[in-house]
Amino acid sequence: MLNTNITNFRKNIFAMLEQTIKYNEPVNISTKGGNAVIISEEDYNGLMEALYLCSVPNMRERIMEGMKTPVSECIPEDEVKW
Repeated sequence: MLNTNITNFRKNIFAMLEQTIKYNEPVNISTKGGNAVIISEEDYNGLMEALYLCSVPNMRERIMEGMKTPVSECIPEDEVKW
């Protein structure tokens, strides 16, 4: 995570945003009133999806159980019925 103050962020906003987008590097901006964190849209969407999945009853347990299943026991992707 890149740490900066608001003055430096104002001076370098374009470069810092490009770095955040290109490399998914969060930027922590400190101000007198508190701090803010900027993340890429890709990271934000991933966080929102993770929160959603965790809100579905028993989803976390099903995901953890599925991770223990050997690939050899899984159905081939082209045979999955969506």
